[in-house]
Amino acid sequence: MAGVVKQKNPKEQRKRRKDGVAASEKHKQSLADLMDDTKEAAPRNRSAKARKFQGDEEYVSPGISNKILAEARRQQQEIDDEKDEETGVAAARRAFSDATVDKQIANEDSNDEDDEGGFSENEYPEEEFEEVTEEEERIMSMFMASDTGPQRTLADMIMERIKEKDAGISSGSAEGERNVPGIDGKIIDVYRGVGKLLSRYRSGKVPKAFKIVPNLSNWEEVLYITEPEKWSPNAMFQATRLFASNLNARMAQRFYSLVLLPRLRQDINEHKRLHFALYQALKKAVYKPSAFYKGILLPLCQSRTCNLREAVVIGSVIQKVSIPALHSSVALMKIAEMEYCGTNSYFMKLLMDKKYALPYRVLDAMVAHFSRFTDDERELPVIWHQCLLTFVQRYKNELTAEDKEKLKKLMRAHKHYLVTPEIQRELTHSLHRGQKDGSVPAGQYTLPRTTVVKPGIEEDIWNLPTVEIEMADA
Repeated sequence: MAGVVKQKNPKEQRKRRKDGVAASEKHKQSLADLMDDTKEAAPRNRSAKARKFQGDEEYVSPGISNKILAEARRQQQEIDDEKDEETGVAAARRAFSDATVDKQIANEDSNDEDDEGGFSENEYPEEEFEEVTEEEERIMSMFMASDTGPQRTLADMIMERIKEKDAGISSGSAEGERNVPGIDGKIIDVYRGVGKLLSRYRSGKVPKAFKIVPNLSNWEEVLYITEPEKWSPNAMFQATRLFASNLNARMAQRFYSLVLLPRLRQDINEHKRLHFALYQALKKAVYKPSAFYKGILLPLCQSRTCNLREAVVIGSVIQKVSIPALHSSVALMKIAEMEYCGTNSYFMKLLMDKKYALPYRVLDAMVAHFSRFTDDERELPVIWHQCLLTFVQRYKNELTAEDKEKLKKLMRAHKHYLVTPEIQRELTHSLHRGQKDGSVPAGQYTLPRTTVVKPGIEEDIWNLPTVEIEMADA
């Protein structure tokens, strides 16, 4: 029937979306209309049960979290130990982890900046230096002084001062303790106690009475009371840090030469290597480059008793630490001008390997140093030839023609089957001082190339010469 109105299904009426649009109408809209629709979703109401569960929830406290993490690490450590028992590394790993934990606890408990450098008593660097052979020591001993006395220390200097002031005053008590005239007895007792503490110092805070020593006008006498030769290696490291930071270059030089250098040489000769704390103290000493050269390197070379082992250990610091070129240039010239010792060549080679731009005055001193060996009949060590090769390789283009002639005359007197040919090759293929890259050295001068210019032949195309052609007989 046309007049009958079809009723909608109740299910179709309930089939509407939450936004109030029927499903059939929703699908009839275009994509652009749907994208432009800015209607927001209705807020979702949570049930009372969910709100109650969330309200009862609490966060875990930091203490409980740390305990949980510690327990997890312990369990993981046990698992790793069980895996490593077959290879035998579980005990070593456990010991290493315990030492690491103890070190972290010690660092957390101490907030003083002077706590740096807690080294063990028998700790030596893992790095092994070059081994010194007996043959090298024999040749180097030919250039060492045998009649020199013991090295001057702080105790010797203070004793001389006391004798100059008053010869009648005793410098020591009945128990062998040191006394210095002019210093109050209470101060002497305090620094005796400081000296006893530094003799067994391992790590931690340095006594405040010791920290004020660099600010005293008579700091040398006060150090003499503390007996620096009995300090532990760690105490020597802390003292070097303190004096290098608070003293000027001249006063730091006296500390290096009278206290630090004798201790370094004693430890090297006694243990055939240097304690790690003393090695770190030597590196700290370079903080004052001028004091380092004048207080350690130059006195060591002037003594003419420095063996090759001491040179290798102390020279490793020169290789690793950056030093200003001006201080190194002065030190290189001073070593070249002093009386020769075998280890001097080693230190000169290390300084030249740093590739400084040396002044001409230093280069002239180096040439004069090598030229002195022209008439020397002794067998020169290999390090001497290596030092000469390094000098020629680095500064061959900065030498004059006269300097190169002196070096060639020197090589005719002292030859090495491997090094000398290399030195001659470097000198031959090098420029002289002041020459540019495009110029030719005088020793390699050749005659200029000449070209012959022939006159041009003028030809007339209308007056061609006759050419006779002989025809072969048929």
